[in-house]
Amino acid sequence: MAEADIALIGLAVMGQNLILNMNDHGFVVCAFNRTVSKVDDFLANEAKGTKVIGAHSLEEMVSTLKKPRRIILLVKAGSAVDDFINKLVPLLETGDIIIDGGNSEYRDTTRRCKELQAKGILFVGSGVSGGEEGARYGPSLMPGGAKEAWPHIKTIFQSIAAKVGSGEPCCDWVGEEGAGHFVKMVHNGIEYGDMQLICEAYHLMKDVLGMEHDEMAEVFQEWNKTELDSFLIEITANILKFKDSDGKYLLPKIRDSAGQKGTGKWTAISALEYGVPVTLIGEAVFARCLSSLKDERVQASKLLEGPQMTQFSGNKKAFLEDIRKALYASKIISYAQGFMLLRQAAKEFGWNLNYGGIALMWRGGCIIRSVFLGKIKDAFDQNPELQNLLLDDFFKRAVENCQESWRRVINTGVQIGIPMPCFTTALSFYDGYRHEILPANLIQAQRDYFGAHTYELLSKPGVFIHTNWTGHGGNVSSSAYNV
Repeated sequence: MAEADIALIGLAVMGQNLILNMNDHGFVVCAFNRTVSKVDDFLANEAKGTKVIGAHSLEEMVSTLKKPRRIILLVKAGSAVDDFINKLVPLLETGDIIIDGGNSEYRDTTRRCKELQAKGILFVGSGVSGGEEGARYGPSLMPGGAKEAWPHIKTIFQSIAAKVGSGEPCCDWVGEEGAGHFVKMVHNGIEYGDMQLICEAYHLMKDVLGMEHDEMAEVFQEWNKTELDSFLIEITANILKFKDSDGKYLLPKIRDSAGQKGTGKWTAISALEYGVPVTLIGEAVFARCLSSLKDERVQASKLLEGPQMTQFSGNKKAFLEDIRKALYASKIISYAQGFMLLRQAAKEFGWNLNYGGIALMWRGGCIIRSVFLGKIKDAFDQNPELQNLLLDDFFKRAVENCQESWRRVINTGVQIGIPMPCFTTALSFYDGYRHEILPANLIQAQRDYFGAHTYELLSKPGVFIHTNWTGHGGNVSSSAYNV
């Protein structure tokens, strides 16, 4: 007799925690793992006393499932996902559902959706955020793919997801094909940006204001009671006050060379691919790359001169408030850019994305969870066609209110020689976006001069003109190649 509501393949920590979360909410889960001994270990330890059942083969696992069968894969992105899909398909029937909860590349998800659709299987690619703790007590879930699958998984997904406000789940249907994984990718890119912005604020406190760890921890705790209220600000305060077994602060002992799994890089690559200026996430990825050149930086620090001015002479309290506002304004820019990328992808792939819903999905459970996301949801609720978050009244006023502080911080940081890649690129974007005229007319003239690439006149958009700039250039425009 089929008794399990859903099966999950992949018993690493995330998989185990998701199973226990589903069990808490009254669902019967069948657990499977490629190394079968792990199933028995899990049932004997973490899942002891629960209703979780185990399977020792895929056939056995499928036989335990109620129809339509629902199977979650939480295995390493890439070929492992395809391997399991290929093994599962012969065991499944039309209308059964496979859900990939790993960090898959969105194009792979789109491909799998199409391949499985042809075989009558419903495929869902779902972003899962919130780390180990989120998986156990309420993650943010971003499902996309075969829409017909949603009614069959909605109850499970929304039950186990984080809840915000008056109990709204941080999970809703995102859109077609690879939309769920695309949204998760942008979420991770925004996470890179948020982390780097916080690091720049920390760097300014430490090296411009000369603050001690406990002092900085206190500031971040205070900031967490303001518009910056978020998971990342909260954990930063905890990290800053954490002491090692020898009673000294742990943070200064950690090697300043950041690793990355690649999802932030994917966001930056997509931004370039679709021509969207997601500059802050790009800079955050490059900042990690620069940090990993640790040995070279040690060499360079002995050879390369910085500015003469190294002391801050202003009002420390006022400057701290300036840093807070610079952080807030830059964060607004980053999210505005992230949503620009989502809009462009929706256009590119014909996805129907619910932007307010996405902000709500990120409002709780996930790594970038913050109060701020509620304001983004409000903005899209007021105007679903909103071109850019900066054009919403709330965000427009917020940036205007932070603007002087933001410019002061960048000014001071530049004079003292503190790198602020994300603070500065955010301001450049803001200034570029609010300029009616940019110097790109000169780029167009240069391209036409050396390559006959043509240009348009302000008075006649849509009409392409070529000028013989030198008298030797000829009057035929070039359509042979593009620069």
